[in-house]
Amino acid sequence: MEPLSTAAIAIGTVIATKALEKTGEKVGEALWDKTEQFLVTLKKHSPHTITALEKVPEQPLDYGKAVVEVEAAARENPEVNQAMKEVAVAAKAETNPEIAEIVNMPNLQKLADKIVNYAQGNINIATQNISI
Repeated sequence: MEPLSTAAIAIGTVIATKALEKTGEKVGEALWDKTEQFLVTLKKHSPHTITALEKVPEQPLDYGKAVVEVEAAARENPEVNQAMKEVAVAAKAETNPEIAEIVNMPNLQKLADKIVNYAQGNINIATQNISI
């Protein structure tokens, strides 16, 4: 998996996990744990990115900027890189359809749009179809 895709999946997973938590839906324990570990690790190396992620959905996220920042943090720090990869692997193994939808998006811009719209409550990822 290329770093940009891994970063996109990691950020998308964090946002989706937060959104699902607010609706009372569950994600698997492995994904939950890896997401929490990723956030703790990233906060040490990129606190402004965590601040932006924590404000979603109340404040829109510049998803492209966040992906670039996470990818840069991962390049600079092996701990962030490992945590990012682990959350991406856990997301790929997750059985919740909303997470699966995010992980399997082939186009990152459409992925970003869907994540932001979902986090803002504008769409239901499980039933939304996008042609690429």
